[in-house]
Amino acid sequence: MIQRKRKSMSFWAAAVGGIFMLAFFILIGRFVFIAQGKEIDGHNLIQVGKNQWSDYEVVNEKRGTIYSGDGRVLAEDVPAYTLYAVVSSKADSYVKDKVKTASELAPILNMKESAVLAILNKKAYQVEFGSNGKMLSEAKKSQIDRLKLPGIGFTTESERFYPEQSGAAYTIGFTRPSADGSQQTGVLGIEQSLNRYLTEKDGMVRYYRSLGGVPIPDESRQITQASPGNDVHLTLNTQIQTVLDQAMTGVYNTYKPSSMIGIVADPKTGKILALSTLPDFNPNLHNITQFNNIAISSPYEPGSVMKIFTVASAIDSGSFHGTATYKSGSYTTAGGTIHDWNYSGWGMIDFDQAFELSSNVGMSVLTDQYLGPDKLGAYLKKFGFMQKTGIDLPGESSSLVNWGSKIDKLETSFGQSSAFTAMQIVQAATAIADNGTMMRPYVVDKIVNPDTHKTVLANHPTVAGRPISAQAAEQTRALMRQVVSNKNVVNGYGATGTLYDLPGYDVIGKTGTAQIAENGQYLTGKNNYVYSFLGMAPQNDPKVIVYVAVKQPHLKPTDTGEEPVVNVVKPVMSSTLEYMQVQKKTTATVNQQNNSSSILNQFIGSPIDQAVQSLKAKGFDPVAVGTGQVVGQMPYPGEQLIKGSKVILLGSGTGKMPDLTGWSLADSMKLANAAGMKLTAKGDGFVASQKPAPGSIIKAGDTLAVELKPQ
Repeated sequence: MIQRKRKSMSFWAAAVGGIFMLAFFILIGRFVFIAQGKEIDGHNLIQVGKNQWSDYEVVNEKRGTIYSGDGRVLAEDVPAYTLYAVVSSKADSYVKDKVKTASELAPILNMKESAVLAILNKKAYQVEFGSNGKMLSEAKKSQIDRLKLPGIGFTTESERFYPEQSGAAYTIGFTRPSADGSQQTGVLGIEQSLNRYLTEKDGMVRYYRSLGGVPIPDESRQITQASPGNDVHLTLNTQIQTVLDQAMTGVYNTYKPSSMIGIVADPKTGKILALSTLPDFNPNLHNITQFNNIAISSPYEPGSVMKIFTVASAIDSGSFHGTATYKSGSYTTAGGTIHDWNYSGWGMIDFDQAFELSSNVGMSVLTDQYLGPDKLGAYLKKFGFMQKTGIDLPGESSSLVNWGSKIDKLETSFGQSSAFTAMQIVQAATAIADNGTMMRPYVVDKIVNPDTHKTVLANHPTVAGRPISAQAAEQTRALMRQVVSNKNVVNGYGATGTLYDLPGYDVIGKTGTAQIAENGQYLTGKNNYVYSFLGMAPQNDPKVIVYVAVKQPHLKPTDTGEEPVVNVVKPVMSSTLEYMQVQKKTTATVNQQNNSSSILNQFIGSPIDQAVQSLKAKGFDPVAVGTGQVVGQMPYPGEQLIKGSKVILLGSGTGKMPDLTGWSLADSMKLANAAGMKLTAKGDGFVASQKPAPGSIIKAGDTLAVELKPQ
């Protein structure tokens, strides 16, 4: 019995031992299986473990900055803060007095006190305050920090900021958060077209931590390198852009047109110096309703500015005879009758007068009987009107050319029937200004790596064609000068552009008054036109092109239609020529031209008193703003200046506002630029009043407002 019992115990002991041994080998085998990286239920346990032990930190980088041609920031990433509150009493620091906290935060967040208190009373460890607590500025963060409220903190992010607000908004564009919220994506303008250059590459540091979240020392870290986005430098000049924006906004508020376009270009290079369209939007607010840049995407019938290119084509082909005459008033051709804007005409006049008086019949007769409609079409193609300009902005459209019937061709000769974009008109105008050489317009000067300062991409002036000869361009400019300067009267009518003249600058140009087609019919009434002007100056060597178009302004009973356009063109043209230091044409300045300019030296770092004496010795007019060392100067070193020009020297000590009475707008811009102020100007001529007043402390970021009046 005992022996049987012993045998039974030995059996069970052996069985239990065998089971334990089997389990042991199964476990060992399983560990070996896992150690080899095998999966269990679809999970790699080693990877799961690593994920549990590891943590990472994102290294945020900045999206590239967009600069103007004169070095001002147009778009940049700035810090933005999200407010949170720790409300759990288990935390070391938490909101103890919720009523007090709500009452002090509510006015800063633009929220009701009850709404803030309701958030603070939530059963949570930590709470946020919705959209009112997101993307807060540095100023609001500082305001909240000064309250020293327990449990209140911030997470830091970045947002895209546009210092010029709505200035050149359709050119610059704006951004929106990407789908995962990690980066900004360009939606419009340069932000969109150069998104791949501007977008940053965020980095990441991955490390192992203990169960308590403490990084394990001496553990290697996996680092994904971060790199900032590339910086983009545009051709836009903020000083010219500011004048254009302000002039257009004034007209827009007064006349309430349906839309406006303004373009300022350098005809020798094709650089766009300023570009505005209205209605506009503020990219900081994203209050955009129209996503098209109408200067490049919306072709329209431009009216009589097209007569420039019809006449230039006829001159180049040898078929223009300025003294040849025709009967004005009406011209009947296959498909209908063409009328002059002065329905009864001016009687028998010559083609030179036809251009000055803006005769539609004159252009029709010139095209039909001298140049030939098909040859005009060939010239318009050479002028770039049959295709996109290729400007480096997204969303460009081509023209809508009606070239089927004879009457369509003749109407195109004076700017009706066919539709073109404003940028096509400006590109074609460069051929008139630049002696027959047409330059492609562009807004991107270069793209630069901010770390290495190496240029990633550089744009250069590009010849888009040579549609006419230099002689034809010169003769066309002479006729355009007559449009602006000829005061002679023909049967009670004078040249159409005399309101645009600027004494001393030999402004040339052509007016446009185009009917607006809707549902196949032209609208009636003087408010239903596109009024425009294409101008250049000076005549013999144009330095600037200004094109302005105003659609459907609400005119006063006594207005003719030119008033809205004149109120933009004249201040923009005069201030741009002054900024470019184009001398007025006077006997005195002509005699001094041979020995009247000098190169401006570098004075930054020099004692301001010594810099003043040096500039006076060279014949300049220095204006010292502040004391101590020179920390800024305007114009920049290396620029060639006319003797007597003002040079602004910004000192390291406190600067006081000088008396600007009698200053030109260009000199006022120099001061504002050197001091980091934003300039607003009203009127034409020279400074008559200013704000801040003379003697006021200058603060960067403040607005300098000047009112100009003729002397």
